[in-house]
Amino acid sequence: MIIETERLILRQFTIDDLKALAPILADREVMRFSLNGPYSREKTEQFIRRCLDNYLKRGTGLLALIHKGDDKLIGYCGIVIQEIDGEELPEVGYRLDPSYWGRGLATEAAAAAADYGFYNLGFPCLISIIEEENTASIRVAEKNGFVYGKDAVFMGQVPVRIYSKRLKEPAR
Repeated sequence: MIIETERLILRQFTIDDLKALAPILADREVMRFSLNGPYSREKTEQFIRRCLDNYLKRGTGLLALIHKGDDKLIGYCGIVIQEIDGEELPEVGYRLDPSYWGRGLATEAAAAAADYGFYNLGFPCLISIIEEENTASIRVAEKNGFVYGKDAVFMGQVPVRIYSKRLKEPAR
């Protein structure tokens, strides 16, 4: 599975991505809104292996995010299935190397992932799970047409806002 935008390539992870991804997921600011906090190299390897498992079991998952301008892995974006209030829902999720923040790349990647979810995977609705203080992710969601739906408690621990977007036309 490969998704391309003007500036980005989203592709499946390989274990060879560990070296590039580990410093990104170890960054406190990148992981500020993560239940697990910054990842060790070992946790990053486990993360990649979970992604590989999701590709096989669910046909979707978080994808390596490659910047076309410099061919660097700069984070991840994709669709994962999350449980909210006892219901399994497809979420558009992403994390980005801070040196690439403020360029609209998260918005571009999330839009591409959402389109893939609607038109290739056939999801009629997608969500984004966002903590109230994460104003940058709220802006990304809103720019991509996601609207605030409700408050929830994610994984029994963190108060979050659920943003959602429905497919307005039949999937191709």
